[in-house]
Amino acid sequence: MSTVTAHEAFVHPALFYRTDQEYTRQTVSFLREGLDNGEPMAVAVPGPNLELIRSGLGADAEGILFLDMTEAGRNPGRIIPKVLRGFADAHPQGRVRIIGEPIWAGRSAVEYPACAQHEALINAAFEGRAVTILCPYDEVRLDPQVLADARVTHPTLISGEGREWVSDVYDWQAVVSRYNQELPRVPDAAVFSYGAEDLPGVRHFAVAQSARLGLAGERLVDVELAVSELTTNSVVHGGGRGTLAMWAEQGQLVIEVRDAGRLSDPLAGRRPPERGQVGGRGLMLVNYVSDLVRVHAGDDGTTVRCYLSL
Repeated sequence: MSTVTAHEAFVHPALFYRTDQEYTRQTVSFLREGLDNGEPMAVAVPGPNLELIRSGLGADAEGILFLDMTEAGRNPGRIIPKVLRGFADAHPQGRVRIIGEPIWAGRSAVEYPACAQHEALINAAFEGRAVTILCPYDEVRLDPQVLADARVTHPTLISGEGREWVSDVYDWQAVVSRYNQELPRVPDAAVFSYGAEDLPGVRHFAVAQSARLGLAGERLVDVELAVSELTTNSVVHGGGRGTLAMWAEQGQLVIEVRDAGRLSDPLAGRRPPERGQVGGRGLMLVNYVSDLVRVHAGDDGTTVRCYLSL
Protein backbone atom coordinates (compact mmCIF):
# COMPACT_ATOMS: atom_id res chain seq x y z
CA MET A 1 0.00 0.00 0.00
CA SER A 2 1.37 3.41 -0.96
CA THR A 3 -0.95 6.32 -0.18
CA VAL A 4 1.36 9.27 0.40
CA THR A 5 4.67 10.86 -0.39
CA ALA A 6 6.64 12.90 2.11
CA HIS A 7 5.72 16.14 0.34
CA GLU A 8 1.93 15.74 0.42
CA ALA A 9 -0.19 17.33 3.14
CA PHE A 10 -3.39 15.70 4.39
CA VAL A 11 -4.19 12.26 2.95
CA HIS A 12 -7.53 10.55 3.65
CA PRO A 13 -8.06 7.19 1.91
CA ALA A 14 -10.94 4.76 2.44
CA LEU A 15 -10.12 1.04 2.48
CA PHE A 16 -12.90 -1.28 1.28
CA TYR A 17 -12.33 -4.81 2.62
CA ARG A 18 -14.36 -8.03 2.43
CA THR A 19 -12.44 -10.50 4.61
CA ASP A 20 -10.31 -10.51 7.74
CA GLN A 21 -7.34 -11.43 5.58
CA GLU A 22 -7.79 -8.38 3.33
CA TYR A 23 -8.28 -6.17 6.36
CA THR A 24 -5.14 -7.43 8.10
CA ARG A 25 -2.97 -7.38 4.99
CA GLN A 26 -3.81 -3.81 4.01
CA THR A 27 -3.79 -2.23 7.48
CA VAL A 28 -0.54 -3.94 8.47
CA SER A 29 1.07 -2.84 5.18
CA PHE A 30 -0.09 0.74 5.86
CA LEU A 31 1.43 0.68 9.34
CA ARG A 32 4.70 -0.92 8.27
CA GLU A 33 5.15 1.89 5.76
CA GLY A 34 4.78 4.28 8.68
CA LEU A 35 7.37 2.34 10.67
CA ASP A 36 9.78 2.56 7.77
CA ASN A 37 9.23 6.33 7.64
CA GLY A 38 9.59 6.78 11.41
CA GLU A 39 6.09 8.22 11.75
CA PRO A 40 4.13 8.30 15.03
CA MET A 41 1.10 6.04 14.59
CA ALA A 42 -2.25 5.34 16.23
CA VAL A 43 -4.94 2.75 15.53
CA ALA A 44 -8.55 3.39 16.59
CA VAL A 45 -10.80 0.58 15.36
CA PRO A 46 -13.42 -1.75 16.93
CA GLY A 47 -12.01 -4.31 19.37
CA PRO A 48 -11.98 -7.45 17.17
CA ASN A 49 -10.25 -5.58 14.35
CA LEU A 50 -7.79 -4.14 16.85
CA GLU A 51 -6.69 -7.70 17.63
CA LEU A 52 -6.36 -8.55 13.93
CA ILE A 53 -3.94 -5.66 13.46
CA ARG A 54 -1.97 -6.41 16.63
CA SER A 55 -1.57 -10.06 15.65
CA GLY A 56 -0.61 -9.13 12.10
CA LEU A 57 2.08 -6.74 13.28
CA GLY A 58 3.57 -9.01 15.90
CA ALA A 59 6.57 -7.36 17.54
CA ASP A 60 6.13 -4.33 15.26
CA ALA A 61 3.04 -3.34 17.28
CA GLU A 62 5.29 -1.94 20.00
CA GLY A 63 5.18 1.84 20.12
CA ILE A 64 1.85 2.17 18.29
CA LEU A 65 -1.11 3.61 20.20
CA PHE A 66 -4.12 1.27 20.11
CA LEU A 67 -7.64 2.45 20.99
CA ASP A 68 -10.96 0.60 20.86
CA MET A 69 -13.11 2.86 18.70
CA THR A 70 -16.33 1.48 20.17
CA GLU A 71 -15.29 3.19 23.41
CA ALA A 72 -13.06 6.11 22.35
CA GLY A 73 -15.33 7.02 19.43
CA ARG A 74 -18.73 5.92 20.64
CA ASN A 75 -19.86 9.50 20.07
CA PRO A 76 -18.66 10.41 16.56
CA GLY A 77 -18.55 14.06 17.62
CA ARG A 78 -15.55 13.52 19.87
CA ILE A 79 -13.41 11.49 17.45
CA ILE A 80 -11.82 14.50 15.76
CA PRO A 81 -10.96 16.53 18.90
CA LYS A 82 -10.18 13.71 21.31
CA VAL A 83 -8.85 10.84 19.20
CA LEU A 84 -7.47 12.22 15.92
CA ARG A 85 -6.47 15.77 16.86
CA GLY A 86 -5.49 14.54 20.31
CA PHE A 87 -2.87 12.26 18.77
CA ALA A 88 -1.81 14.49 15.88
CA ASP A 89 -1.43 17.58 18.05
CA ALA A 90 0.79 15.62 20.45
CA HIS A 91 3.19 14.97 17.53
CA PRO A 92 3.51 18.33 15.74
CA GLN A 93 6.81 17.54 14.01
CA GLY A 94 6.66 15.49 10.81
CA ARG A 95 3.92 13.29 9.42
CA VAL A 96 1.47 11.37 11.64
CA ARG A 97 -0.25 8.18 10.48
CA ILE A 98 -3.60 6.96 11.88
CA ILE A 99 -6.09 4.19 11.16
CA GLY A 100 -9.59 5.23 12.19
CA GLU A 101 -12.67 3.01 11.74
CA PRO A 102 -15.64 5.04 13.05
CA ILE A 103 -18.39 3.12 11.21
CA TRP A 104 -19.04 -0.55 11.92
CA ALA A 105 -22.01 -2.87 11.50
CA GLY A 106 -23.24 -2.24 15.05
CA ARG A 107 -23.81 1.49 14.50
CA SER A 108 -27.50 2.45 14.74
CA ALA A 109 -29.55 4.45 12.25
CA VAL A 110 -29.73 7.25 14.82
CA GLU A 111 -25.92 7.37 15.07
CA TYR A 112 -25.12 7.12 11.38
CA PRO A 113 -25.78 10.74 10.26
CA ALA A 114 -23.25 11.99 12.82
CA CYS A 115 -20.81 9.29 11.64
CA ALA A 116 -21.12 10.34 8.00
CA GLN A 117 -20.66 13.99 8.89
CA HIS A 118 -17.61 13.07 10.96
CA GLU A 119 -15.97 11.35 8.00
CA ALA A 120 -16.70 14.37 5.82
CA LEU A 121 -15.47 16.91 8.35
CA ILE A 122 -12.11 15.18 8.80
CA ASN A 123 -11.20 16.76 5.46
CA ALA A 124 -11.80 20.25 6.83
CA ALA A 125 -10.26 19.56 10.24
CA PHE A 126 -6.92 18.40 8.79
CA GLU A 127 -6.66 20.43 5.61
CA GLY A 128 -3.03 21.28 4.92
CA ARG A 129 -1.65 19.14 7.78
CA ALA A 130 0.93 16.37 7.40
CA VAL A 131 -1.44 13.65 8.55
CA THR A 132 -2.56 10.41 6.88
CA ILE A 133 -5.82 8.84 8.12
CA LEU A 134 -6.88 5.48 6.66
CA CYS A 135 -10.58 4.62 7.20
CA PRO A 136 -11.58 0.96 6.69
CA TYR A 137 -15.09 -0.01 5.51
CA ASP A 138 -16.55 -3.53 5.67
CA GLU A 139 -18.08 -4.12 2.22
CA VAL A 140 -19.91 -7.25 3.38
CA ARG A 141 -21.72 -6.01 6.49
CA LEU A 142 -22.21 -2.29 5.92
CA ASP A 143 -25.23 -0.86 4.13
CA PRO A 144 -24.68 0.11 0.47
CA GLN A 145 -25.52 3.74 1.31
CA VAL A 146 -22.70 3.80 3.87
CA LEU A 147 -20.26 2.56 1.23
CA ALA A 148 -21.56 5.10 -1.27
CA ASP A 149 -21.08 7.91 1.27
CA ALA A 150 -17.52 6.73 1.93
CA ARG A 151 -16.71 7.29 -1.75
CA VAL A 152 -17.95 10.87 -1.41
CA THR A 153 -16.10 11.66 1.84
CA HIS A 154 -12.71 10.19 0.83
CA PRO A 155 -10.62 11.54 -2.07
CA THR A 156 -8.64 8.29 -2.40
CA LEU A 157 -10.10 4.77 -2.46
CA ILE A 158 -8.32 1.44 -1.87
CA SER A 159 -9.61 -2.07 -2.55
CA GLY A 160 -8.98 -5.09 -0.37
CA GLU A 161 -6.42 -6.24 -2.94
CA GLY A 162 -4.52 -2.97 -2.62
CA ARG A 163 -5.60 -1.23 -5.82
CA GLU A 164 -5.77 2.57 -5.39
CA TRP A 165 -7.75 5.11 -7.38
CA VAL A 166 -9.06 8.65 -7.08
CA SER A 167 -12.74 9.02 -6.18
CA ASP A 168 -14.70 10.65 -9.00
CA VAL A 169 -17.54 11.60 -6.61
CA TYR A 170 -15.50 13.21 -3.81
CA ASP A 171 -17.48 16.11 -2.32
CA TRP A 172 -17.34 16.13 1.46
CA GLN A 173 -19.43 19.31 1.80
CA ALA A 174 -22.35 17.51 0.11
CA VAL A 175 -22.38 14.86 2.84
CA VAL A 176 -22.26 17.46 5.63
CA SER A 177 -25.27 19.16 4.04
CA ARG A 178 -27.21 15.94 3.32
CA TYR A 179 -27.05 14.77 6.93
CA ASN A 180 -27.89 18.17 8.39
CA GLN A 181 -31.31 16.62 8.95
CA GLU A 182 -34.24 18.29 10.68
CA LEU A 183 -34.98 16.79 14.08
CA PRO A 184 -38.78 16.74 14.57
CA ARG A 185 -40.27 17.65 17.92
CA VAL A 186 -41.37 14.81 20.21
CA PRO A 187 -44.95 15.43 21.38
CA ASP A 188 -44.74 13.72 24.80
CA ALA A 189 -41.42 15.28 25.89
CA ALA A 190 -41.06 17.27 29.11
CA VAL A 191 -40.46 20.88 28.03
CA PHE A 192 -38.96 23.95 29.72
CA SER A 193 -38.80 27.32 27.94
CA TYR A 194 -36.07 29.56 29.32
CA GLY A 195 -34.41 32.94 29.18
CA ALA A 196 -31.42 34.40 31.02
CA GLU A 197 -33.29 34.56 34.32
CA ASP A 198 -34.22 30.87 34.11
CA LEU A 199 -30.77 29.30 33.72
CA PRO A 200 -30.56 27.93 37.28
CA GLY A 201 -34.11 26.64 37.01
CA VAL A 202 -33.58 24.88 33.69
CA ARG A 203 -30.54 23.05 35.12
CA HIS A 204 -32.55 21.85 38.12
CA PHE A 205 -35.37 20.80 35.81
CA ALA A 206 -32.96 18.79 33.64
CA VAL A 207 -31.41 16.93 36.57
CA ALA A 208 -34.82 16.14 38.08
CA GLN A 209 -36.17 14.86 34.76
CA SER A 210 -33.05 12.77 34.20
CA ALA A 211 -33.40 11.13 37.60
CA ARG A 212 -37.11 10.50 36.96
CA LEU A 213 -36.30 8.82 33.66
CA GLY A 214 -33.70 6.53 35.25
CA LEU A 215 -30.33 8.24 35.06
CA ALA A 216 -28.23 8.15 38.24
CA GLY A 217 -24.86 8.90 39.81
CA GLU A 218 -22.16 10.85 37.97
CA ARG A 219 -24.22 10.86 34.79
CA LEU A 220 -26.52 13.41 36.44
CA VAL A 221 -23.49 15.70 36.70
CA ASP A 222 -22.91 15.17 32.97
CA VAL A 223 -26.51 16.20 32.27
CA GLU A 224 -26.15 19.35 34.34
CA LEU A 225 -22.94 20.27 32.51
CA ALA A 226 -24.40 19.64 29.05
CA VAL A 227 -27.59 21.56 29.77
CA SER A 228 -25.68 24.43 31.35
CA GLU A 229 -23.43 24.80 28.30
CA LEU A 230 -26.26 24.56 25.76
CA THR A 231 -28.74 26.83 27.51
CA THR A 232 -26.12 29.48 28.30
CA ASN A 233 -25.13 29.41 24.65
CA SER A 234 -28.80 30.03 23.73
CA VAL A 235 -28.91 33.08 25.95
CA VAL A 236 -25.58 34.50 24.72
CA HIS A 237 -25.65 33.53 21.04
CA GLY A 238 -29.09 32.11 20.28
CA GLY A 239 -31.43 35.05 20.57
CA GLY A 240 -31.62 35.18 24.35
CA ARG A 241 -34.10 32.34 24.76
CA GLY A 242 -34.52 28.66 24.04
CA THR A 243 -36.51 25.52 24.71
CA LEU A 244 -35.28 22.40 26.49
CA ALA A 245 -37.08 19.09 25.85
CA MET A 246 -36.32 15.73 27.46
CA TRP A 247 -37.57 12.18 26.98
CA ALA A 248 -36.44 8.54 26.97
CA GLU A 249 -36.25 6.27 23.92
CA GLN A 250 -34.70 2.87 23.28
CA GLY A 251 -32.76 2.83 26.55
CA GLN A 252 -31.41 6.36 26.18
CA LEU A 253 -32.11 9.71 27.76
CA VAL A 254 -32.51 12.38 25.11
CA ILE A 255 -31.83 16.07 25.80
CA GLU A 256 -32.81 18.57 23.13
CA VAL A 257 -32.15 22.32 23.05
CA ARG A 258 -33.65 24.59 20.39
CA ASP A 259 -32.94 28.26 19.92
CA ALA A 260 -32.82 30.94 17.23
CA GLY A 261 -29.03 30.89 16.89
CA ARG A 262 -27.44 30.24 13.51
CA LEU A 263 -24.58 27.75 13.66
CA SER A 264 -22.35 28.55 10.69
CA ASP A 265 -19.27 26.46 11.57
CA PRO A 266 -19.80 22.74 10.79
CA LEU A 267 -16.76 21.94 12.95
CA ALA A 268 -18.26 23.59 16.04
CA GLY A 269 -17.80 21.18 18.94
CA ARG A 270 -15.28 19.12 16.96
CA ARG A 271 -12.40 21.60 16.65
CA PRO A 272 -10.28 22.08 19.81
CA PRO A 273 -10.03 25.81 20.64
CA GLU A 274 -6.71 27.44 19.93
CA ARG A 275 -4.48 28.58 22.78
CA GLY A 276 -5.87 31.80 24.26
CA GLN A 277 -9.16 31.51 22.35
CA VAL A 278 -12.21 32.84 24.20
CA GLY A 279 -15.19 30.51 23.84
CA GLY A 280 -15.51 27.52 21.54
CA ARG A 281 -15.41 24.91 24.30
CA GLY A 282 -19.09 24.52 25.20
CA LEU A 283 -20.30 22.22 22.43
CA MET A 284 -17.06 20.23 22.60
CA LEU A 285 -17.70 19.57 26.31
CA VAL A 286 -21.21 18.45 25.40
CA ASN A 287 -19.68 15.98 22.92
CA TYR A 288 -17.34 14.67 25.60
CA VAL A 289 -20.08 13.85 28.13
CA SER A 290 -22.66 12.51 25.64
CA ASP A 291 -22.86 9.12 23.93
CA LEU A 292 -24.16 10.81 20.78
CA VAL A 293 -24.82 14.39 19.65
CA ARG A 294 -26.98 15.27 16.65
CA VAL A 295 -27.13 18.86 15.36
CA HIS A 296 -29.46 20.52 12.87
CA ALA A 297 -28.43 24.02 11.79
CA GLY A 298 -31.09 25.87 9.82
CA ASP A 299 -31.95 29.39 8.75
CA ASP A 300 -34.51 29.64 11.55
CA GLY A 301 -32.29 28.35 14.34
CA THR A 302 -30.29 25.44 15.72
CA THR A 303 -31.31 22.19 17.39
CA VAL A 304 -28.85 20.14 19.44
CA ARG A 305 -29.93 16.68 20.57
CA CYS A 306 -27.80 14.72 23.08
CA TYR A 307 -28.17 11.03 23.91
CA LEU A 308 -27.00 9.38 27.16
CA SER A 309 -27.46 5.68 27.89
CA LEU A 310 -29.74 4.89 30.81
